[in-house]
Amino acid sequence: MSGSEYLFIIAAMGLVTYIPRWAPVFWLTRRPMPQWLVQWLELIPAAILSALLVPVLVTSGQPRQIDFGRLDLLVALPTFLFALKTRSLGGTVVFGMALYWLVDKLM
Repeated sequence: MSGSEYLFIIAAMGLVTYIPRWAPVFWLTRRPMPQWLVQWLELIPAAILSALLVPVLVTSGQPRQIDFGRLDLLVALPTFLFALKTRSLGGTVVFGMALYWLVDKLM
């Protein structure tokens, strides 16, 4: 392959990934959305974060088995409550790291 063919492939891959992300933003910003849809869309980040974190926090081993005694879960619950109360991302990260270190040293 020549250099121009590589450049064409890279540009085509960029368009293939950019257009599906750009199109909904383009169309949705130009028209009003119903309030129920806006409220539903606000739940998506929490749903994605939960889907990523819950399996890691409550399962262990191979094959995966439910384990509610994991250190990660014991630290995540008070950290979550701290985040709800303070609404501080930096404070939550520091609190979670310090709590994880402390619980790890005690156990």
